[in-house]
Amino acid sequence: MAPQDYVSRKPNKKNNSPYKSDAPQAPAMSLKNKVILAITVFFAAAFGYGLWKLNQTPAQAPIIIEQPKATTKQNEVSLPEPPKEKWDYMKELETKEVEVGEYEVTNKGPYQMQCGSFRTREQAEVLKAKIAFAGITSQVRETKGKNGTWHKVILGPYERKRLAEKDKHLLKNNNVNYCQIWLWR
Repeated sequence: MAPQDYVSRKPNKKNNSPYKSDAPQAPAMSLKNKVILAITVFFAAAFGYGLWKLNQTPAQAPIIIEQPKATTKQNEVSLPEPPKEKWDYMKELETKEVEVGEYEVTNKGPYQMQCGSFRTREQAEVLKAKIAFAGITSQVRETKGKNGTWHKVILGPYERKRLAEKDKHLLKNNNVNYCQIWLWR
C-alpha cells in the first residue's frame, strides 16, 4: 500500500467542534426560490378561486326561439314553388348527345434503356451485376465505331416507354443512375 501524504492533503471540511451538532443542516432558501414559491402559490390560489367562482354562478336557461306555426290543412309545412329558370341549358343537357371521337393510338415502337457505355468489357460486366442485384436482367452489347470498340449495357426491349421508366426509377433507387431511354434500333 502506498504511503499517505498527510501534509499536502486538504483539511477535513467537517468542523469537529463539541458545541456544534454533527447533523447536516438544511441550506437556507435563497430569495429567488422564495419569490418563485410565492408566485406559484398565488397562481394556484387564483386558479382555485376561479374554479370555485364558476361553480357558484347559476347556469343560464337556454334561449328558445319559437317559430311561427304553418297554417295548412293537416299542419304540414309546404315548400314554396321553385323559381323559374333564367337559363335553358338544363333542358339542352337532357337531350345533348356526346360525340365520341375515334382516335387510334400509334405505338412508336419498342424502347430500350442504356445504362452505360464502357471501353472494357469488365466495367460493363460490373454494371450488369449491379443491375442484376436490383432484379432486372440486362445484356452487354459490343459496338464498333469511329473511336474504337464500346461495350454498352442495354435493358429491354420494352413495349411502352412507361415500363422503361418504371425500371429506370427502380435502378435509381438502387444507385444506378444516368440511364437513358431510346427507341430500339
